[in-house]
Amino acid sequence: MRSGAKVAIVGGVFAVVAGGVGYGGYNLWNGVTGGEKTVNSRSEDAPRSGPVTAEEITATSRDFLAAWAAGESDRAAQLTNDPVTAGPAVLSFKEGAKVTRAVITPGAAVGPKVPFTVRATISYEGVSKDLSYASELTVVRGLTTGRALVQWKPTVLHPKLTADGTLRTGEATSASVKAVDRDGDELSAEKYPSLGPVIAELRTRYGAKVGGSAGVETWIDSGSETAPDTPLLVLSKGKEAVLRTTIDADVQAAAEKAVKGYEKAAVAAIEPSTGAIRAVANSPADGFNTAFNGKQAPGSTMKIVTAAMMMQQGVATPGGRVECPPTVQWDGYTFHNLDDFKIDNGTLTDSFRRSCNTAFIKAITPLKAKGIHNTALGDTARRSFGIGLNWQVGVPAADGSVPASESVETAASYIGQGKITMSALNVASLSATVKNGGFLQPYLVARELDDREFAKAEPLSPEVASGLLRMMNAATRPNGTAAKAMAGVPSPKGAKTGSAEVGDQATSNSWFTGYSGNLAAASVVQSGGHGGDAAGPVVAQVLKAG
Repeated sequence: MRSGAKVAIVGGVFAVVAGGVGYGGYNLWNGVTGGEKTVNSRSEDAPRSGPVTAEEITATSRDFLAAWAAGESDRAAQLTNDPVTAGPAVLSFKEGAKVTRAVITPGAAVGPKVPFTVRATISYEGVSKDLSYASELTVVRGLTTGRALVQWKPTVLHPKLTADGTLRTGEATSASVKAVDRDGDELSAEKYPSLGPVIAELRTRYGAKVGGSAGVETWIDSGSETAPDTPLLVLSKGKEAVLRTTIDADVQAAAEKAVKGYEKAAVAAIEPSTGAIRAVANSPADGFNTAFNGKQAPGSTMKIVTAAMMMQQGVATPGGRVECPPTVQWDGYTFHNLDDFKIDNGTLTDSFRRSCNTAFIKAITPLKAKGIHNTALGDTARRSFGIGLNWQVGVPAADGSVPASESVETAASYIGQGKITMSALNVASLSATVKNGGFLQPYLVARELDDREFAKAEPLSPEVASGLLRMMNAATRPNGTAAKAMAGVPSPKGAKTGSAEVGDQATSNSWFTGYSGNLAAASVVQSGGHGGDAAGPVVAQVLKAG
């Protein structure tokens, strides 16, 4: 460190102060070491124990942020509880991202957490721009040393940085594109946050194909062949090409708004007559694309497929009598209806409308005699609904799984539990298939862009198609589980509710799927409870926008 320089705080912003003159923040080329003994320097004392003190939190966060901003990666790393990992990461912030100056502004500590903002000046081949963002760190006590240390996480450096990711600046790895909706309106991550990861993936796959060229950018290299990189800053633009998607901007806006009220939720919308994806939204918006890639038990929304199987196998018809007792036994396990309700002298449509679990298990008993009870549901899911048939959407997307099962898992699968997994997109496709009378693989960009092969399934027979339409419509009428959520949705309409028990989760996941006119949608809200309570209003809001 240069003689006479010391760490100080000017107006809440860390600054290098020399001879009484405050410079505008830590400059990476100005060495800052702190120099003076802090509360961390306790070599003459026994290691401390217990919670970190306010004094320790202030001093440790100050010293770490100072070392980071000064580009002193080794010193910064030693102030963390994982110096082996932290050192290269902090060094990469300077050398990989080409940061020449960083101003870090700490906020008031909240317990052991210290929020802060970063304004990093990035310079590359004569061009400089600022990248600004907010993050936070947590101060903990070292397990062996007793020192107050920064708990190392990649998100300390940037909130979107992962353990495998690296900050980089240079020529972008993919061509520039402007994604637009089906009518040509621009789709930006700023306006539609859930589309950020989707647009990044589309850019990687199709930027060059539509005539774009790479510019100079700062991005997070995901370190994965399957996960897209995350753009952070454009220093100079490449040639931006237009990439048309199937998204409907109005439906997308409604989807974003609908899931925003939940901590963890996802929704997808499809045009039944074409398979075109009209919306995809997640909360949180910039993380994992649960709507496309989620693999969760779909609960009673699976009864759409089970009902189709029952009709195909001659087990029941929409107007035919089926038993709906309060409970039913299967291989020694007791399955219940909600609050052990029952339906006397009811039909399959009645059981579908009220989501009777026992009816969809008890009525399958004859399939045991045929020896197909463990596989029939999966056969119908694949053959009639395209589940598990390697969907080529245009970006990564799960296509659902309905594997063969046995014993109690077989019965559970009939009501959407067991080994079955689906995403919101998969479940939206169930409704779309019913509305259209046959499966059309969902897609986000035209297949002509890369000549990918779409998954195909057999059309539903007229009897099965009309039966499913009848039952899904019944669920939206009085005494139907979907009636409240779908009350203001235009006809023709149909829906199915679902709730799925997940591991040790105290409250079940809320599922809902439905259609209105030429739009189908599905949503899952983690720990949302009954399908009509949380996911139902999400789907209804999206359908109204269509």
